[in-house]
Amino acid sequence: MTVLEEMGKKAKHAARELAAAGRLREKALFAMARAVEHEVDAILAANRLDLRQAEKDGMSAPLMDRLALSDTRVRAMAEGIRSVAAQADPVGQVVSGFVRPNGLKIEKIRVPIGVIGMIYEARPNVTADAAALCLKAGNAVILRGGREAIHSNEAIAQAMRGALESCKMNPDCIQLVRDPSRESAVEMMQLTGLIDVLIPRGGRGLIRSVVENSRVPVIQTGAGNCHVYVDDSADVAMAAKIICNAKTSRPSVCNAIETILVHRGIAERALPAIQAALDQKNVELRGCERTRAILGDRVVPATEDDWGREYLDYILAVRVVDDMDEALRHIARYSTGHSEAIVTSSYENARRFTTAVDAAAVYVNASTRFTDGGEFGLGAEIGISTQKLHARGPMGAFELTSYKFIVTGSGQIR
Repeated sequence: MTVLEEMGKKAKHAARELAAAGRLREKALFAMARAVEHEVDAILAANRLDLRQAEKDGMSAPLMDRLALSDTRVRAMAEGIRSVAAQADPVGQVVSGFVRPNGLKIEKIRVPIGVIGMIYEARPNVTADAAALCLKAGNAVILRGGREAIHSNEAIAQAMRGALESCKMNPDCIQLVRDPSRESAVEMMQLTGLIDVLIPRGGRGLIRSVVENSRVPVIQTGAGNCHVYVDDSADVAMAAKIICNAKTSRPSVCNAIETILVHRGIAERALPAIQAALDQKNVELRGCERTRAILGDRVVPATEDDWGREYLDYILAVRVVDDMDEALRHIARYSTGHSEAIVTSSYENARRFTTAVDAAAVYVNASTRFTDGGEFGLGAEIGISTQKLHARGPMGAFELTSYKFIVTGSGQIR
């Protein structure tokens, strides 16, 4: 039996205990939050080891930012766990109920999925978020982070497992794969019967590999080729503010925008204002010929490859479009279905955009950076689903449940 098979069997056993734990899960989550705060020095020391290695390996600045922890970020992880703990328990919630003409009472209730596997990259906060959300929903979790965050992930997982033991709960509810090799990820993809669902979170290559090769059912979380469309009725100052935030507040994350589309009727006024805002953050623009005609040779000529790129960097593609129809066609072709936004003063155009755009989150006059479990009131997220089956958008504890039917009769037969 391999190490991962043994972990899967332990997780199955722990999941059965966890499903019946009731309020003890809430107590354990608060204990996990305290443990993460108590171990902040050890977690930061482990993170420094990861950062030093990442620097030696030539990791880019935006990706280093995803990897880096600080006292503030660790305490934010703890607050995220507390926020999850304080939410209503999804397990056992009655989704619907009705009585059939024959007197059968039928209830549809939420139940845990069982064992959830996570394969993710770079961001050690995912370790805490995923563990908290799975525990809240009554699921055991097997976490397999990337090599670049191995020390950070081990320190966080150790703190949380210790908290479970202090609450007399099975620590195998949370297990961390200590082998970050490609082989361990491949083996997780084959653990049918031990892992009930697999959730990949990271770059497009990782997600595609898991979706294409896994025998375990997958919830696909998305790379974010996100857009902002500036309508001809847009408030230019608002558009510049939203675009600057959506690109530069944290360019290394999936809800940052990668392309802006600007209506030709407002391009002469809007593009210089947008460029001025982005210049303060040294954003490189890659634009179409009409964009370059307005902004000049400082704009790098865009290629076909630029429209489909998730830069995760201070780079932004810019295209001037004739009308909303062209904007919608561009988004339909290049969007990853994550988050899309329109800046407009027209109610009709806003309604048309939100109806026509096929994405997990569609915004009117707001930054795409709000696509986040915490910002949506979920406390945290295990990922942002870009698929349409089971869950879509930021996935909190409720999205980590399935359901079953409870049928109560008084002797009915068919």
